[in-house]
Amino acid sequence: MQGCLIPHRHLILRTTTPFVFRHITYRPAQGLFPRRKTLLSTTAAMPPSPTPGKRKATQPISPPPQKRKAESSISKGAVANFFTPASQKPKDRTSWSERAPDAQSPATLLVGRYQPEVQEEEPPVKRRKVIAFDLDSTLITTASGKKFGDSPGDWKWWDSSVPARLRQLYTEEGYRVVILSNQGGLTLHPDPKAKVPKNVGEKVSNFKQKCSAVLAKLNIPTTVYAATGRDIFRKPRTGMWTEMCSDYGFSASDVDLEHSLFVGDAGGRTAQIVSGRAVAKDFSCSDRNLAQNIGIAYKTPEEFFLGEEPREFSRDFDLASYPEAVEGDDAAGGSQEVLFAKKNKQDIVLFCGMPGAGKSTFYWRHLKPLGYERINQDTLKRLDKCFQVATEHLRAGESVVIDNTNGAPERRKEWIDLARKFNVPIRCVWFKTPMALCEHNDVVRALNAGSLNPEQRTALPKMAFTGFNARFKEPKAKEGFEDVVEIDFKFRGSKDDYAIWGRYWI
Repeated sequence: MQGCLIPHRHLILRTTTPFVFRHITYRPAQGLFPRRKTLLSTTAAMPPSPTPGKRKATQPISPPPQKRKAESSISKGAVANFFTPASQKPKDRTSWSERAPDAQSPATLLVGRYQPEVQEEEPPVKRRKVIAFDLDSTLITTASGKKFGDSPGDWKWWDSSVPARLRQLYTEEGYRVVILSNQGGLTLHPDPKAKVPKNVGEKVSNFKQKCSAVLAKLNIPTTVYAATGRDIFRKPRTGMWTEMCSDYGFSASDVDLEHSLFVGDAGGRTAQIVSGRAVAKDFSCSDRNLAQNIGIAYKTPEEFFLGEEPREFSRDFDLASYPEAVEGDDAAGGSQEVLFAKKNKQDIVLFCGMPGAGKSTFYWRHLKPLGYERINQDTLKRLDKCFQVATEHLRAGESVVIDNTNGAPERRKEWIDLARKFNVPIRCVWFKTPMALCEHNDVVRALNAGSLNPEQRTALPKMAFTGFNARFKEPKAKEGFEDVVEIDFKFRGSKDDYAIWGRYWI
């Protein structure tokens, strides 16, 4: 616009360029204009001198900032599927069912079975080799990078090689391919008496949609099993494997265990430096332990899909440290090993040990035959009731066993005071069973009937074990005990009992 002369009375400028308006006198050629006119100059103003730190008007103006493209965790396919009319959507070829651990309990196992539209003819010989995979962090991971997906479409393959490799296993190598996954964040049937989140149904629906999409991409006959409870279905327990065998018509001897395999990321791997970077330890060893329970080989996804070398691993509780009893041992029902001898005509024996340490079993085997009466808060429900019943037995001249945890010195002192009141000795039996082993014993007891759980106890929460550790102080004779007998854990039971106990349960 520079040099353009417009009468100022009729000019309204709209521009982003800064202008300075000033009067100028224009002297036209003679005869063109009868009088002097005052006009506007639109020449852009220039500062008298550059100001430090400011851009000169002659310098190029920076381009406007560009908006960053928002990253979405939802795939394009999921978006397209959302806007596709229901009549045009492909049929969901995954059929869903639920299973309960027993006749008295609600369903906790979610089962999705996928059948392709075009099915290959099954070979005349049943597929006896089974390869089972974990789901999260083994076959898939989140597309958003979050620990847990926030929508049905928030997933991608753990590695690009995964789908082709699974199809090869089924179509070329003759494997039965299945998925066994712990999904403790899902609840199929909430307890009406318990406080549960409002979106429990939505979580289950989202999981089903995600799995249906994953299975459709694989497009091979397969089944996903999702354990939502803490019962026989949860890995490393073998309930899902048992259901799989039933669904595919496998008997105990049908599966080719030697050539079957489980692949999962919960391998108990320790923290290490791998290829120059720090790698955290695994959150669990449940996948490796499941494979051992079944009797099949185990690999991590890095080993199976990427060909990496195995990393070191460790277990909090190792069954190898607690072998089956040998013939002739007291634990096998042979010679009676004397672990406790009665010293007094009447006394109190105070047990001290974590839940699941073996206290009650020790009483039934070693102290009940000696005539001791058992005082147990699980049975009597209240501590004051325990003191009441113990007092009654002591007045009758009987000896008693206090079969409680008694980890704190303050609690032990109450029983020591009772012994002094009746002028009888008090002895302590300290069960030194490690916490991981106690938790194992507790779950074995809760999930099995018969001789392993004669009192039909239920599983205890983690707090029962950590709380004991927080209160525990090692018992000492100077507290007022006649002696302190230390007992190390050793499995004592039949061969059939060990076949159950000698598996990994947590």
